[in-house]
Amino acid sequence: MSQLTICIIVVFILGYLFIALESVTKVNKAAIALLMFVACWTLFMLDPGSYVSGAVGDHVASAVSDVIEKHLGSTSTTLFFLMGAMTIVEIVDQNGGFNFVRDVMKTKNKRGLLWRIAFMTFFLSAILDNLTTSIVMIMILRKLVQDHKDRIIYASLVIIAANSGGAFSPIGDVTTIMLWNKNTITALGVIKEVLLPSIISMAIPAFVLQYSLKGELVVPASNEATATVSQDFTNGQRKAIFFLGVGGLMLVPVFKSITHLPPFTGILLVLGILWTTTEVFYRGVHRKSDGMSKRVSNLLSRIDMSTILFFLGILMAVACLETIGVLAALGKGLNIAFNGNHYMVTGIIGVLSSIVDNVPLVAGCMGMYPLSPTGDMAIDGIFWQLLAYCAGVGGSMLIIGSAAGVVVMGLEKITFGWYMKHISWIAFVGYIAGIICYWILKTFVY
Repeated sequence: MSQLTICIIVVFILGYLFIALESVTKVNKAAIALLMFVACWTLFMLDPGSYVSGAVGDHVASAVSDVIEKHLGSTSTTLFFLMGAMTIVEIVDQNGGFNFVRDVMKTKNKRGLLWRIAFMTFFLSAILDNLTTSIVMIMILRKLVQDHKDRIIYASLVIIAANSGGAFSPIGDVTTIMLWNKNTITALGVIKEVLLPSIISMAIPAFVLQYSLKGELVVPASNEATATVSQDFTNGQRKAIFFLGVGGLMLVPVFKSITHLPPFTGILLVLGILWTTTEVFYRGVHRKSDGMSKRVSNLLSRIDMSTILFFLGILMAVACLETIGVLAALGKGLNIAFNGNHYMVTGIIGVLSSIVDNVPLVAGCMGMYPLSPTGDMAIDGIFWQLLAYCAGVGGSMLIIGSAAGVVVMGLEKITFGWYMKHISWIAFVGYIAGIICYWILKTFVY
């Protein structure tokens, strides 16, 4: 291994360390990811000929440009998908579409609410994403549960259910979106074979946590849920926005299978339809109404661009490691260490995803292990499906292990220690049970 390769690896590790210590350094991880991306490729340019064939003499700039543009094109499909999906969810949320979900959840029975929360979060996360779903469910919980001690139990289950729900859906988590965009998994394949393990990983923690709740809920007398929602739309229009947005997201895999276009084109189609529909609804709204601020042209400014830039930086930095051959060598090392046991390899990756961000872990795995025509590494092979499951569900074991956990931690003031003491072992049991379920299905059913 050359000194230049070691320098690139050191820069990546240092950048990764600062990303993990964001809460300590108070420096946004997106800024670190962008610096890491540029630093890695700048070091790469000191001797590109040793990594890219044809990068010699006058052909250096052209050869390197082709490599970077190839990786940037692959990365941009994920970024455009995320931006479109985030905008759709923002439109539905700001225009009262999720009021319908809140009304479905109402009940006085604590355990009954827990199971409703679990399954609603699970399936919403499969359609939206775990971060957005967690925010929506916490907002709903605040209107239904007054006791904070009870609410943090529900909130902890929201984290687990959101991560489990995103693991079996091609559009439910950034990692599954990445795997789907790379054609390592198919929508039908991952839903069919990972759905039951994902349900198991959510249902077992829910079963355990229900014994922490007793009695009935005290339902708040006043309903503030609609106070911040525009009153310009009728209930019928809000339901139409909900079903157009959420239903459209559900049909994105169908659109891809019919047209064979990249998934982000389906997302942009749904966004265009929803945008047009809301513009038609707003034609009769008075210009001075507060609701006019909720038009799509205004909502675009609310999209979390720091998250998008973080994904850009981290994915392009990982692409540099892939180009210099580090990831392939690491993949071979893991295979040798575990004698090709992909259950062990992906299981450990899942545990690691509770400590560090699962996006670079999955991106690294895609660079470490090439797609094969047959076997465990084929499309919808054991490795890729397990990777989707483990990287998604594994993040539930620590509250900082997923975007859902971090946002719920902030919203409900759940401490790292409380979660680790009361929830981590429950999430781990569900995680292992899901892997065992997958093994049983692949060994005796499929």
